[in-house]
Amino acid sequence: MTLLLTFVGIALFSLAVIALLTRPSAEERTVQRRLEKATLSRAVRQQNSDEVDELLKQPLAAGSVAHLDRILDGFDFYPRLEKLIQQANRPVTPARVLLQAALTAAGCALAARLLYPHLIAEVAAPIAGLASPFALLIFQRKRRVKQFNNALPDAIDLMSRALKAGHSVSSAIEVVAEQGREPVASEFREVFRAQNFGLPYRDALIQLADRVPSADLRFLVTAMMVQKETGGNLTEILDRTTYVIRERLRIYGEVRTKTAQGRLTGMILAALPLILGIIINIINPGYARPLIATPVGHKLLMTGAGLITIGTLIIQRIVKIEV
Repeated sequence: MTLLLTFVGIALFSLAVIALLTRPSAEERTVQRRLEKATLSRAVRQQNSDEVDELLKQPLAAGSVAHLDRILDGFDFYPRLEKLIQQANRPVTPARVLLQAALTAAGCALAARLLYPHLIAEVAAPIAGLASPFALLIFQRKRRVKQFNNALPDAIDLMSRALKAGHSVSSAIEVVAEQGREPVASEFREVFRAQNFGLPYRDALIQLADRVPSADLRFLVTAMMVQKETGGNLTEILDRTTYVIRERLRIYGEVRTKTAQGRLTGMILAALPLILGIIINIINPGYARPLIATPVGHKLLMTGAGLITIGTLIIQRIVKIEV
């Protein structure tokens, strides 16, 4: 019970420190109040707030960690991490992510030291804590790209219908921004705003393809830029692009269905030793003590964990089929 309360206390302390570091600064609150006073109506206030949030630099919104962002801006990893955050659509800055990773690693290391003071746990726990914020960003980026790909064919159809109705390309993009599904609508809204601010059509599309790491979107952007340079019927190009993307999604769904058994087998084989170990120790307490309390047991645990990891990676490599 003492160890459990200690772990809970460390976790709560880590969360409190993260909340303290990520709270809005006095400068940010002052800017927000001045913006609210400067607006003339609720509609204008909403419009200004949306545009200011997109145009202001991230370090200004970072509050108390803005100076850390300015320091980290000179390192090579900073643009890559900033791009990952942007693709995951997280309202944070790289400095906050790094602080969260450091605090999580410190909390995990301290918890491992108190709860299970062995070399394996003391090394693995801080590594897992350090990697968890980045793994969360990668997972959120992957989920957002999947949502984008699912909504993209309907958005292209909407753009094609707008062009057939007599709208210009810029107006068709605005129609998608207003009536499309998220996250496609927000990304096309950025393209429309960029064009309104004077950015060339080609550059706005390139920025869109850079923000969203989607193969389907790159195919669409390439088709639109080629049509812009060489001419042709854009509505026909969009219709064919929609057909290709829908067929690709259909084939991808069939592949996922046919490889579901292999993925499930990999998850079961990876989780089975842990589940059986827990069940056996509940039925017969102390059964696994030689593995936990002896040096030979530690080596066997490390070997088993390594073999399970290798087997899981091999199975995932087998069932992963590119479409």
